[in-house]
Amino acid sequence: MIREVLRMGDPRLLRVSRPVEAFGAPELEVLIADMRDTMRHLSGAGIAAPQIGVDLRVVIFGGGPSPRYPDASAVPDTVLINPVLTPLGEDEEGGWEGCLSVPGLRGWVPRWTQLRYTGFDEHGMPIDRLASGFHARVVQHECDHLDGVLYPMRVRDFSRFGFTDVLFPDGSVAADD
Repeated sequence: MIREVLRMGDPRLLRVSRPVEAFGAPELEVLIADMRDTMRHLSGAGIAAPQIGVDLRVVIFGGGPSPRYPDASAVPDTVLINPVLTPLGEDEEGGWEGCLSVPGLRGWVPRWTQLRYTGFDEHGMPIDRLASGFHARVVQHECDHLDGVLYPMRVRDFSRFGFTDVLFPDGSVAADD
C-alpha cells in the first residue's frame, strides 16, 4: 500500500527510531511492503520507516535506476534493519541530494566516500557490505532518517541549497522530488 510521506516540519521525523526486535513478524512484512510500494510510486532511491510515520530502524534503498538520480550508478536492492555505519577513512565528497520528505528542494551535502554497513535483512540474516560512491551516499542519507536527521541539517553552504527548478532550470537534475 502506498503510504503518505511525512514532510520536513513534522516532529516525527526528528525522533530516534527504535530497533526492530522481531524479525519475520507480519507487521514487519507489511511495513516493508508498504515502504517498497511508496518508494516505487514516488521514484525514490530509498526510504526510511520514519518517513511514513513508523518509529523503527528500517530502511530500503536501491533496486534499479532512479529517475530522480539519472546519472547515479546502480545500488543493490536492499532492506536494511538495525543498521550500523562505519566510515572507512575520513574522506568526504559533496553531492546533490533530495528527499521525499523535503519535496522540490536539493542541497549539496558532504558524505563519507566509503563505508561499511552492517545490519540485517527482513528475515534476520546478517548483512555486511562495503559501499562507495552513490551507494554510500544513499545508505548514509536513509540511515540519517533513523536518527532524526534530514539532509538540510548536513548542508554546509546554503548557497548550494534551494528549489530544484531554480537551481537546475535546464532540468539537468530531476525535479520530481
